Amino acid sequence: MAVHITINLFATLKKFTPVSSNSYPVKPGITVKKLLEELCVPEDEVRLVFIDGIKHDLSSILKGGERVGIFPAVGGG
Repeated sequence: MAVHITINLFATLKKFTPVSSNSYPVKPGITVKKLLEELCVPEDEVRLVFIDGIKHDLSSILKGGERVGIFPAVGGG
């Protein structure tokens, strides 16, 4: 049975945003790493992951209902 999450990909990762990003179906217990694989987001381009506004890592498990924000490394100077 699928549950749904909200996905926000930022900056250079925005191009990987799925059409159903406001209600993206996932299996309960999926890790952020597996989610990235599903979305074809290169893991080495991901710098920060926030789940419901709290910083997490790629091994974090999603249960459904979360808001997931994924950010790339941002250069500047």
